[in-house]
Amino acid sequence: MRRIVDGVWELRSGYVHAHLIEVDNGLVLVDTGLPRRAGKLALAVRRTGRDLADLHTILLTHQHPDHIGSLADLRQRTGAQVVAHRQDVAVITGERPQPIHHWVMRLSAPFLKADPAPVDRILDGDGPTGVPGITAVHTPGHTPGHVSFLLDRAGGVLFAGDAASAMFGRVRPTPRVVSADPALALRSAARLAELDFRVAVFGHGSAVTGDAVARFRDFTARHRS
Repeated sequence: MRRIVDGVWELRSGYVHAHLIEVDNGLVLVDTGLPRRAGKLALAVRRTGRDLADLHTILLTHQHPDHIGSLADLRQRTGAQVVAHRQDVAVITGERPQPIHHWVMRLSAPFLKADPAPVDRILDGDGPTGVPGITAVHTPGHTPGHVSFLLDRAGGVLFAGDAASAMFGRVRPTPRVVSADPALALRSAARLAELDFRVAVFGHGSAVTGDAVARFRDFTARHRS
């Protein structure tokens, strides 16, 4: 567990991050990490001084099982409202199988099976999430319904999910082999550079905690076609 800014924590779930946000009426979780990690996430929440019972909303960046793996368990434990984009909902609820774009995903599929869970609030694009102060930004490409979230706090905190990653303060593209449309994913990541935020956190990779939007603008310049 790592505190990013006041009221925002990065929770590690194996090789992927979930993020906890403290709001006026409780807690919001962005993604749920790998399967069978709900107990460890609950322990991490208690280390912040809060309790899993305070969790009222789960915001999903996208359908991949390393991000929704513990969703069904956490929703059963808390009754939290689940929010996701319409284009990813059918996979999250189990109506459609998880898409596989590359042999790497096929090899990992048996070890990354997420139980289906209902989605309570369906997003159609940019706009409100149902949580005051948190806005959705549709960033398709990694998956059709990938969403990033912008928190109006500390100069702006971007929850980029897998729209991009970062290493040593440098924003990087998500690997092509796990993206449905790599070219669209690059355009979506570049679009984030048009927003206003100082901090960015990622599903994979280190958080950028100072002038993060400039790192996204550097990314855009490097990948401009």
